[in-house]
Amino acid sequence: MLLAEIEIRHSRAVAPTRRVALGPFWLPTEPSPGYGGILLGGIVAAHWGDVDAELRDEYVGLLNDLEAGRRIAQPRLRHRFQVDVVGLDRSRHKLVGQAENDRFGDVRFELQGDGRPVPQILGAAYAARRLHADAQPRAFAAMRKATMWEDGASPQLATFLTDLTSVPPTWWRRFSTDERWALEVLGFGPDEEQPGREEVLQRFRTLLRESHPDHGAEHAGAGQRILELTEARRILMP
Repeated sequence: MLLAEIEIRHSRAVAPTRRVALGPFWLPTEPSPGYGGILLGGIVAAHWGDVDAELRDEYVGLLNDLEAGRRIAQPRLRHRFQVDVVGLDRSRHKLVGQAENDRFGDVRFELQGDGRPVPQILGAAYAARRLHADAQPRAFAAMRKATMWEDGASPQLATFLTDLTSVPPTWWRRFSTDERWALEVLGFGPDEEQPGREEVLQRFRTLLRESHPDHGAEHAGAGQRILELTEARRILMP
């Protein structure tokens, strides 16, 4: 059974230009992140290992900019996003399996591409911005989690994208689910009272802004710092 699909358009391998666009897509998001969010995360996970190291932080920054609704200056990751698809090659990605009881484990990724990873992960990022506003936070969170995965589009990936603690990454430092770790990441001292949701969100936004290269932070390590802040917020605001 087809659960989600997307067509990403991009310059042909022999073309001198680097362009990305979106073709037709069907990305269900209920229950969030839905099969659509899982497919987008799967695209990122499958191609992340082939993305140049210097582009990885920029990509995480792009996800943050898209989720926040900021204006996206072009090009990003050396590729220009456009609406026109004339003359562009296409890659089709699908999520197939059985839809039972809103479970995400019994699915399989069917991903195509021409071997170049950046157009694929860019297409996934721009597609996430097209989702309904209520579905975007979980979809973007799934895509950030995908950058911590090194086992390709394996059967366990869907579970990992929807529940970080159930299938820990095999290569990245495991994020602790201990609230003490999350409180430390967000700068709350051990002797402080348990912060409320609004206080957590305010602290997260402040530190996220301070960690973003657009606000003067160093590019090196920014992606990792943003991932940790995002995961700390998730732990304290389930």
